[in-house]
Amino acid sequence: MKKLILILILASVHGFAQKNTDLYQKIKSDQTLKSVKEKALEVVKTGFNAGDGYGEVWIRDYNTFLTLSAAVHPHETLKENLRVFFRLQGKDGNIVDGFIPIEKARASKVGYEYIFTDLEKQYAGHKNTVETDQESSLLQAVYRYVKVTGDKAFLKEKIGGISVEDRMAKAVDFLLKHRWNEQYGLIWGATTADWGDVQPEHDWGVYLTKDTHLAIDIYDNAMLIIALDNLMNLVPQQKAKWQPVRKRLAVNTMKHLWDTRNNKFIPHLYLNGSPFPASLDENKIYYHGGTAVAIEAGLLNKQQIKVSLDKMIDNVRQSGAATIGLTLYPTYPAGSFKNKGMYPYGYQNGGDWTWFGGRMIQQLIRYDFDREAYEQLQPMLKRVIDNKGFFEWYTVDNKPKGSGTFRGEAGVLYEVILALDKKTK
Repeated sequence: MKKLILILILASVHGFAQKNTDLYQKIKSDQTLKSVKEKALEVVKTGFNAGDGYGEVWIRDYNTFLTLSAAVHPHETLKENLRVFFRLQGKDGNIVDGFIPIEKARASKVGYEYIFTDLEKQYAGHKNTVETDQESSLLQAVYRYVKVTGDKAFLKEKIGGISVEDRMAKAVDFLLKHRWNEQYGLIWGATTADWGDVQPEHDWGVYLTKDTHLAIDIYDNAMLIIALDNLMNLVPQQKAKWQPVRKRLAVNTMKHLWDTRNNKFIPHLYLNGSPFPASLDENKIYYHGGTAVAIEAGLLNKQQIKVSLDKMIDNVRQSGAATIGLTLYPTYPAGSFKNKGMYPYGYQNGGDWTWFGGRMIQQLIRYDFDREAYEQLQPMLKRVIDNKGFFEWYTVDNKPKGSGTFRGEAGVLYEVILALDKKTK
């Protein structure tokens, strides 16, 4: 009997290994992967703004295509972009969203309240106060820069008399002092759709106002957990300070935001009421992007990741969308956001973004869901080829929208392709 069991186990292992070998051979010979990789390298050569619809260099975008940029740009150029964000850092440690040449800022009619500092002579910054991910994004970007270049000396470089590593700590301190909720032990922001940067209470929706409904969500807290992991990796001597903070965040995130019964993250934990009508059961909405970032933060186990993926795939089937980059499902009803672009399946209210779907693919590869990753990647690659480039987001019927040459999409797909290449070695 024992011998039979052993034979069955060995046969199963052999079959699994053979399946993986077949998969990796398929990946190695996939010309679409090579083509998309080449297109990504080409698009990032043309600059660092998010895409052709944007004048600024945004930190949340730059963080996701810095590794790609390192393949085609001098390391000094990458580092200078990071320096600009630190030069524009507020005295309280806050980090701006993006920067733009000073002359363009002065001529701009967009409506941002531009930030100027004596440290930065060429660029002005602006900060979307609805978000709570700028500080975390910059720390993650520095981590990516150091890992891809080996330039650890940058951490000791002084900007305005303060070292980069100390400025990174100041960025975290800003979040813990000015965006911290003691009751839940988590950081807060405005109410947004998943990882979005638009609140419901205003026609534009990028600044905190007296009408803002403050909320705690998975995306902001997962981003900070990743940033703390990155900071402790880069600056081990600060680990004693940050490890307890990281642990508390992780415990409280799962305690307060994870819905055990439904195997999902709740959309929001409100601090001063919800902006949505009582008739909306918001917890029926599944956040794809925040869940992907939570997996990157190490908050879910393999079984929970598989359940999450199955839910995403089912959401794609029910909505008719093309990929698991579907921001959320079901969408917020029409009129939930004053911003006209936030209609159902528009922009961040159910728009399909490879920028975040690609991050879910990265995590599937990381946790050895290689076959599932490759399957879910296919429609993302196909639309790059079909549309001859990278677009900001896609409609529910897979039409490209927003900025063309969207470098964030190119960046996450590039990292996916690198991860798959590594698996086939």
